[in-house]
Amino acid sequence: MSGRVLVVDDNKVIRQLIRVNLELEGFEVVTAADGAECLDVVHQVCPDVVTLDVVMPRLDGIKTAERLRADPRTRHLPVAIISACGEHEAAGGVGSGVDAFLAKPFEPSELVRVVRQLMHHERRARRKAAGQEGGEEPPAADGRQELRSEGRQGESDGVPEESPQGAPQDVRSQARRAGSAPGAH
Repeated sequence: MSGRVLVVDDNKVIRQLIRVNLELEGFEVVTAADGAECLDVVHQVCPDVVTLDVVMPRLDGIKTAERLRADPRTRHLPVAIISACGEHEAAGGVGSGVDAFLAKPFEPSELVRVVRQLMHHERRARRKAAGQEGGEEPPAADGRQELRSEGRQGESDGVPEESPQGAPQDVRSQARRAGSAPGAH
């Protein structure tokens, strides 16, 4: 499955690491250095998934996620936080509409899995909203909102758990096993 990912991180090395790992798996990758740049380019590049660091200059990842959700043109976009911030700091992202959390440092395979999962759920939601099972995917925001509410039923910590409808899986447990690097954002 290919698709376009907008990678937002203020660290050039991290942006390049994420880019290379996703491109090796067939994704097209566009990058931005912070949340303000993300909001400037998101409508031009029309990504299928957005990844955000939390700690960035000008506009942090949580506020960027809030603005993406507030805009009718981007509210349906799957958003993953990829950050060295702990769960507590990133927990605000769930209320902001963040769909997944991956702790730095991360395993490249986990990054690819999270992006594929979010992309798959987004495409499925678009087809469901359009009443289609296949074919060309119409641009529909309503299906994403519906998917989000299905995935959040019964959660206790604000993170979607696996559900029969195929909602995003809790990636925090896998991210915890990967650990985190002090000082990385």
